[in-house]
Order: sequence, then structure tokens, then C-alpha cells
Amino acid sequence: MALNGPIAAVLLAGGPRDEVCAGFADVPNKAFVPVGGISLGRRTLSALRSTHRVGRVIAVAPLVERARLELALADEIRSDGATMSQSLRSGLHALPPDDLVLVATSDLPILSSAAIEEFLDLAQRSDADLVYACVERGCHESRFPEVPHTWARLRDGTYCGGGLFAIRPRTLDALDRFLGRLGAARKNPLRLASIFGYDILTRYALRALSIAAAERRATALLGAPVAAAICTHPEIAVNVDRYSDLALAEDLVSKER
Repeated sequence: MALNGPIAAVLLAGGPRDEVCAGFADVPNKAFVPVGGISLGRRTLSALRSTHRVGRVIAVAPLVERARLELALADEIRSDGATMSQSLRSGLHALPPDDLVLVATSDLPILSSAAIEEFLDLAQRSDADLVYACVERGCHESRFPEVPHTWARLRDGTYCGGGLFAIRPRTLDALDRFLGRLGAARKNPLRLASIFGYDILTRYALRALSIAAAERRATALLGAPVAAAICTHPEIAVNVDRYSDLALAEDLVSKER
């Protein structure tokens, strides 16, 4: 049962063309790439619409594409930005600052209502300002052993990230500042260490970092409560990052029918 009423959702369907778009000359970005005859963005929108837990849906996409069928399920279409942070800001604009908002990437071909509902339960119960979906490796590989991921090895287990997160709009400025620091330090290990702390990096390297410790450090860095939502529906982490992922997505979609 929902702890609160339906929440707003933002679909991030902006950005430039990438390698997923190879072979599709008429698409502006991967959200409009078809899988099983239906675009990735429309598949994700359909999943958001499949649960009563989601109310208003805002799609952030190139405005020149607003007439496309792929976006018809959204209540509103807003312009994307040059970066994901700018697109997120566009999607969250004027939404109640203290309300939790669901944010979805647009490349989740088999996202289910059950996965969305479980994540929302976990996010709302955490009472955090920023909640990120994760899936444990054994859970994921028991259903999708063929789907590759980058795995984070922690003391509690090994995890990959999912394609959903939840955020209270009041947190966006702090998140922007934090992401800016990360971007500036991404190629400098010493600067990264100065951000996260040598103790955190050392524990991570030794696989001794716990989820709780990571949440505490993220909360301190952001200045707002951060939580990981460990989900048991692995389809929440099945996305399309490379052109080679399309064939796998086609196969998974055909099996889900």
C-alpha cells in the first residue's frame, strides 16, 4: 500500500545522439530508438503509466520532438538541457520542493510496475532526500545472467545501479554542486580522495565499505539524507548503454511478452 498519494515522475529523454543510435538516422537520441517496434522512451513511459503510484508524468526531451508518438503518454513535455543536470532541473522546475519525485532514465526496456512500486515503497520509507535504486548481483544474475554490468563490491555484497532514483527538488542545488566537484576531480585521484575521504576509498578498495557507511558519507557530502534502495526486481537495472545492448534488449522484450 502506498505510504503517500501518487507522486510526480520525470522521464529523462534528452541529450545528444550516442552509439545506441547507430543505424537509426532519424532519431535525436537513444530514447527514440525502437526495441521490438516500440521506442525505449515509450516503453519506459508505459511502465510509469502502468502503476497507480505514479501521477503526473513530465518528459524532458528535445522540444522539436514533442509531436512524436513516443512522448504521447506524458502529461507535459519540457525542454532538455546540454547536460543531464540541466535536464533534471528542467523536469523538477516548479514541483513542490519537499515532495519526493521519481526520476527515470529513458532506456529501461522491460521496466515493470512491480519494480517501480517496490522502489517507491523503499524510497518513501527511507525518508531520504535522494534515493538511488540498486540490485544485488546474485538477485540480478538469477534472472538476467546475460546482462552485463559494472559492479560495486561492498562489505554487504556486490551491487549495480538501477535506472530509477527519487529526489526532493529542494536538494537539487546541493546535488549540482556535488556533481560539479566530482566532474572537476574525475581524473585526479588525490582530488577524488579529498572529496570522499581516504578512509572511504581505502575501505572500498579492500571491499570493507558497507552500504550504511557509504550512505553516511554521501549524506555528509550532500548535506541532505541519502539512501540506497536495494531492489529485488532486477529489470530496474536492465538498460541500453551500447549499440550491442539492443540485440539483447530485443531478446528480453520478446521473452517478456
